[in-house]
Amino acid sequence: MAQDTTVPKLNFEYWLDKAVEWGQATTLESQKDVCLHLAQLQEFLHQLYETIKHLGPTVAIQQFPLIGQLLGRLCWNPFVIGYDESQKTLMWCLCCLYSSEPQNAVELKANSWIRSLLCHLLSSSKWEGNEAETSTFVSALGYTSADYYCHLVKNMVISLVTELRENQCNGLNIQESISASRVNAISIFCVPLITLPDLTPLLETLLLYHGGSSKEILSSEFLEAVNEAFLKKKISLPESAVFSLWLRHLQSLEKATLHLLDQLFSIPLNSLEEVARVIKDSLLPQAASHPAIFRIVNDIFKNALMETDGTPEVMTIIQVFTQLFLQAYQNENKQYKFPLKAYFPYHHQPLVRSLVRRPFELSTTYWSQHVKHISDMLKAIVEDTNVSSLTDLFEIWFLVACFGEWLDIAAEQLLKAAVEPDPVLWLLAFYYCPKNENQQRTQTMVEAQAVCDHLMTLFSCRDLSLKDLEAAVHRVTGVEQCCNQQLTTHLLTNFLLFSSGGQKIAQECIHHITEITDTSKEVYNLLIRTAYRFNHSGEENQRTVKLMNELLQKFTLKV
Repeated sequence: MAQDTTVPKLNFEYWLDKAVEWGQATTLESQKDVCLHLAQLQEFLHQLYETIKHLGPTVAIQQFPLIGQLLGRLCWNPFVIGYDESQKTLMWCLCCLYSSEPQNAVELKANSWIRSLLCHLLSSSKWEGNEAETSTFVSALGYTSADYYCHLVKNMVISLVTELRENQCNGLNIQESISASRVNAISIFCVPLITLPDLTPLLETLLLYHGGSSKEILSSEFLEAVNEAFLKKKISLPESAVFSLWLRHLQSLEKATLHLLDQLFSIPLNSLEEVARVIKDSLLPQAASHPAIFRIVNDIFKNALMETDGTPEVMTIIQVFTQLFLQAYQNENKQYKFPLKAYFPYHHQPLVRSLVRRPFELSTTYWSQHVKHISDMLKAIVEDTNVSSLTDLFEIWFLVACFGEWLDIAAEQLLKAAVEPDPVLWLLAFYYCPKNENQQRTQTMVEAQAVCDHLMTLFSCRDLSLKDLEAAVHRVTGVEQCCNQQLTTHLLTNFLLFSSGGQKIAQECIHHITEITDTSKEVYNLLIRTAYRFNHSGEENQRTVKLMNELLQKFTLKV
């Protein structure tokens, strides 16, 4: 009954006959006839759209079985699509026929046909100045194809953005709301046009659009295409739009994180300034202010660390990312700031709060006390009988490792005799040998203490030779356990950086150690981390900074 009453009212058959008669308006007579009927046709298309926009694809096709034939013919008529808002209305009608969740082969084929028509309506060839595809009456008015379609796109984008934003504001009004299938179809229509600068406002509006559906209403092809274009720097989007993209499409977030790692692995690790710039430009630290994004990125970094067997350069990248995340987190408006527990839900919160304190936030006189506090809490957690699995242990270790600044400061404070040694030795022994049982860790601490005692007796000596450091160097080159070697290397490198006598023989000693052991990456990453911290903390030790820069310039290392 609905068909009997609705179709005659819309004169559907009349306009279908006209569309068949006109074809693609290749004759003068057909062109004249089209021009005489354009205003009435546009009114009919508008009425048709108003009729089908709330019906859904299945019901619309049931009421108008030949609607596809009509729209298809009109879409290929250059006079029709060139008139006023007819092209936009045709697209809206096509969107109403698009099935967001096709159930069979027929609906899949229909979706493919609709996509091809949408791409045709705004195909890229229109911007190439191809006069053969330019409407005759447009050319007669003196417009080029590029001018005409450029303005057409801008007007359509403005119209779509306005309607989507108004709908977002009036989302509770069911009669006025845009259906999920239409929004989905719009997003698909955008896919071949993603990189057009004029389309950016529409991309932003779509990414920030949230309808009433619990399911994602934007097509995955659209989200993937936007992410790909953003990563390749073919488009520029506001931060809010990028964050929304990653929140609503986790595959894009994962791809962005892996893309960042690929970028960082492909550049020379000459300074952490460049590493920090690349990480910050990716927008991932800023996006990580949302806990869901932070936890996913953190998991990807964690997996990368395990897959590379804990290489120092990956750990350094993670530490720089964590520092940039903390900067973004601290800059967040307090009203919208998430609690730390949202980012680290399964960790001891007092330990988390201590680790996130940046060294420059505290006076240097409180550093030793803070390091001891971290060590005491960590020891209580690790030696708790509830921490039994290696997985639990790794999670605790990874948390501490992300905030590596405090580990580097702990090693410095130990050699400067500015801290109670046992808690610091335990902290360093745990970091470098997390799998050790209590007895093994105690042995590691004893060996590290012996190295410290030897180095501290030489700390105030102004004239040293490599022979004076023979005992400490022997512990680096002669130790069998890799973690003990790394810990001893850390202590010895700090001694060379911060003692007046060690600075004079630093280059010779480091060269000697790295020539006969596999610690070159550990030494190099310690140097660039320390240089980066000094550059950003305001610590005044010009002699040490100069030495680090000289060592980094002469230290040749292929990462």
